[in-house]
Amino acid sequence: MSDSRDRSGHEAAPVFAPDPVSLAHLELILSGAYPLAGFMTREATAGVVKHGRLPDGSPWPVPVTLPVPDELADADRLVLTDPEGAPLAELSVGQRWWSGSEGDADDAGAPGHRLAGEVRIVQPPVYGALRHLRLSPEQFRGQREFAGDGGAPVLAVVTGRPLHHRELHQIRAAADELSGEHRAEVLVIIDAPLESAGMAPVVLAAEPLLPAPARFVVVSLPGACSEDSTALSRQRRDLLRAHVARSYGATRLLVVDGPGSAAAEPAAEDAPIPIVRAPEWVYDTTEDLWRPAGEAAPEAAAALPGEAEVEEMLALGRGLPAWFTPARVAAELARIRPPRTERGLTVFFTGLSGSGKSTIARGVAEGIRRSGRTLTLLDGDVVRRMLSAGLTFSRADRDLNVRRIGYVAAEITRHGGVAVCAPIAPYDATRAEVRAMVEEVGDFFLVHVATPLEVCEARDRKGLYAKARAGEIPEFTGISDPYEEPRDAELVLDTADRSIGESVAQVLEALRAGGWLPAESA
Repeated sequence: MSDSRDRSGHEAAPVFAPDPVSLAHLELILSGAYPLAGFMTREATAGVVKHGRLPDGSPWPVPVTLPVPDELADADRLVLTDPEGAPLAELSVGQRWWSGSEGDADDAGAPGHRLAGEVRIVQPPVYGALRHLRLSPEQFRGQREFAGDGGAPVLAVVTGRPLHHRELHQIRAAADELSGEHRAEVLVIIDAPLESAGMAPVVLAAEPLLPAPARFVVVSLPGACSEDSTALSRQRRDLLRAHVARSYGATRLLVVDGPGSAAAEPAAEDAPIPIVRAPEWVYDTTEDLWRPAGEAAPEAAAALPGEAEVEEMLALGRGLPAWFTPARVAAELARIRPPRTERGLTVFFTGLSGSGKSTIARGVAEGIRRSGRTLTLLDGDVVRRMLSAGLTFSRADRDLNVRRIGYVAAEITRHGGVAVCAPIAPYDATRAEVRAMVEEVGDFFLVHVATPLEVCEARDRKGLYAKARAGEIPEFTGISDPYEEPRDAELVLDTADRSIGESVAQVLEALRAGGWLPAESA
């Protein structure tokens, strides 16, 4: 966020990089995938949240808002940029409003300032993974017209998940049903994060197995498939997909979201194109083939491995069953999700000062080195001197220190190494940010060294607790500032009645059991 003067010397509009959700909305607005001119007013947002309607009465499933920090709440114009600072659009502010707590809420996001108004494109986006596949609807429709496919019906599938045999059979059957005078074209809209390819390479691996002609585009649908507090209901998620699919010329949306009760749910109303849920297909073990569920005896249907089971098989280096997924898809899954012994990993220790986390981390680092893995130890005190020199111990600077550690750890993890980190990291939100950074590129293993405060204070090797009690150190974790105990730790250690060696052994055993270290390592 910054501002400057334009070429004529007048005060330029402030520059602001939206959060990932708002940035995804912005790209969809600018590309024409959304039938919107900009970010919504409070009234429009409330109408969408409560009734699924825009002010003109037309159906729309998701609030499209722009949260901004306090210092931008009074801006009349705003230049919106990508995370690298390249300008994308200019917002002409038509309304400033406040989204409050849940009781009075408007967009279900965090409380704060919102700006509403139309956006004007400044330059096409270049930031983000798979940019060559992030075609605008106009570009995509132009390609179809040039290829002579403009008159064919288009079956759209919007997914961020692999297309296994089950989904491929569902798509082929739906395409056959839609075909008439012209064979239906299949359009796979891959929902992928802006910052990474996600599962897109795995989805693309299925291209030769889809009915021709099949085409692919990549978009980022903000929160449409997430499970956070702003997650959409299934119906609203399908409506958003249908709106985006229609903008690309689709005439029907096929929903292939996993086995179970999806087909029994009522169809979304007011969809811009027909939405159909794929009938269930099963693998008939008596005939060794896939067929519609109604054509196979229930006892003959093979149990499909769930996402967690697939992840565990990949993590342990086991091949996926050939009846379950095509070899091309399995190979691409194995490439992007190699066995844990080959994956990048961050082992992140958190705990009070004096808990023993640094000493345990050094012992664990040595054990990981002996296993043959490339390792970097990012100890809190060392990082403070080398990476975060000049930072204070205010909450903001402590958070920044942990984020810097997380960034470096994520880069180590991205390239297949192991990062062992041992900061205090007292706040849940900051630890969650680090976990998210790392899990975009590898694995994250959180160890809570849960040594009680009284034990840590009794040790007080550096005399810090005594100074904090005397008021010489403000905002000291555990004394004058809180330590938020993690609820998502993969391992909890209490060193009060356990030796350092025992704690180190417990961590190494957990890493071996999880598949990150070979079983024979010590």
